[in-house]
Amino acid sequence: MTDDFTRSQTFEIPEGYVHLPWHRGFGRQVGPLFEKRDATGLTRAFKVEEHHTNGMMNAHGGMLMTFADMAWGGAVEKDEDTWWVTIRLLCDFLSGASLGSFVEGNGKVVGVADDIVTVEGRIWTGDKLLMRGTGIFKLIPRREGMPGRG
Repeated sequence: MTDDFTRSQTFEIPEGYVHLPWHRGFGRQVGPLFEKRDATGLTRAFKVEEHHTNGMMNAHGGMLMTFADMAWGGAVEKDEDTWWVTIRLLCDFLSGASLGSFVEGNGKVVGVADDIVTVEGRIWTGDKLLMRGTGIFKLIPRREGMPGRG
């Protein structure tokens, strides 16, 4: 993918969500992506657009797994200086998200051992559960000179 899909957004972002400022790399290619932070924690989201779909015009399973990684990994973030990498991602696909669906996801930390964090997560649209699973993430130090999300 080489097009900048974040420029083609044509819908209103739901209340409480902000656009994730990922202007380069993989995050830009699979976007646009959104997040909201509130008393319940961090929730990330995306709207299923044509470039996210499979041949049945549902969100592609690879997109849902990519999104799960970003949404569930977000559960380990304390601030912009918290960096992490994925060790393992286990996903149960339960339902599909059709073109135009607003997909949301979040995770909950259920275990910490040194710099390894285990998260239970879920992905949904409306009241329909799309995916559930577990992620194992390793916290890593931010390296000087490395770009952030921008």
